[in-house]
Amino acid sequence: MINSERRDVLLQGRPSIDYAGEPSLGSVYGEEEIEAAILSIRHAAHPERGFRISGSEGELFEADIADYVGVQHAITINSAGVGLDMAMMSLDLEPGDEVICPSINFKAAPMAIIGQGGTWVPCEVDPKTLQADPADVERRITERTRAILTVHMNGLSSPMDELLEIAQRRPHPIHGPLKVIGDAARAAGGAYKGQPIGAKGWMTIFSFHTQKNMTTLGEGGAITTDDDLLAQRLIKLRFFGGSDGWGSSYPMTSVQAAVGRVQLRKLDGFIDARRRVAEARTAMLRDIPELTVPYEPPDCRHSYYLYTMLVKREWAGEMRNRLCAMLRELHHVNTIIANPPVHSAVPFLQRHVGDLHLPISEDIGARLFCPPMHPAMSEEDNRYICAAIWDVVERLRAEEA
Repeated sequence: MINSERRDVLLQGRPSIDYAGEPSLGSVYGEEEIEAAILSIRHAAHPERGFRISGSEGELFEADIADYVGVQHAITINSAGVGLDMAMMSLDLEPGDEVICPSINFKAAPMAIIGQGGTWVPCEVDPKTLQADPADVERRITERTRAILTVHMNGLSSPMDELLEIAQRRPHPIHGPLKVIGDAARAAGGAYKGQPIGAKGWMTIFSFHTQKNMTTLGEGGAITTDDDLLAQRLIKLRFFGGSDGWGSSYPMTSVQAAVGRVQLRKLDGFIDARRRVAEARTAMLRDIPELTVPYEPPDCRHSYYLYTMLVKREWAGEMRNRLCAMLRELHHVNTIIANPPVHSAVPFLQRHVGDLHLPISEDIGARLFCPPMHPAMSEEDNRYICAAIWDVVERLRAEEA
């Protein structure tokens, strides 16, 4: 992106939409979703039907998800946070049982581990992909390790085959091979080695929150698995334990399921649009020496829930924060820091892990930032964001000279 081109783009004015760093609606809603919601409400408006998920829309949505991911079972729920809790419940954790999970993360996954009585063991990430580093995961396995809870961070798949191989090779002395659980809250529509994210592992949890790649009226989620016994248990946990166990109330409504079916049909199109924005952005920003653009391994299909960049190490911390502030103040471009290492950024979690030092995660946490990403972003708005980033970097570069 040459200097005169950047200047012309900025002179044309700010973006048509003031996108947040993480937009409040991550997908696109239209008349199909509105019609699906209205039809579902009309169907439910009868004393013998109501809004229960056990109706046809809920069952069809679950079948659609299972077919899309390529697994035997999909269980819809009312949030991914609940899904993470259910995953930990399904492990039957005992005091001292450990679950390994990255610290470059949202706090929900470690919270679920601790909330269900487990011990969270934070691990490092690969600085190139921001995904769990298999070598570091293996270093942290002990005779108390029960599971690896890997996060498909910001839309890119974790290295599932490597983690699954470690899980088999380093079994728990009583429970056998470690369970590999995927947190795909930000990764619906992504792929790994030709398969949709969610096809590998013991189970995978998806989020359909309002900001995610697809949404079921603002909240919702699903768990995918090929394990028949696990699926039965999750169904019981979702609604008060069935007839012979503990459970609570975690279902989504039939209206959410009806809208979710429409969103799922559009998901690949949403991801294609995100990828077009990302590819164009990378072409415009890759030549900035002070910044690193996202990396996509050749065996992955990045869903680009977020477009995660890194500033050079010399700009970590305060200079990164200044860059983000200047983007907002000078050009009305928002950003989000997603996510700093939660072992040090979240006081509740910090109290549980104590004085832990993860040098790679802490370095990345001080350098990462995410400009806005959305499937409906226009080429003009994307170019403006890129021109703004170039302008602010050049201003900061001049200060260093």
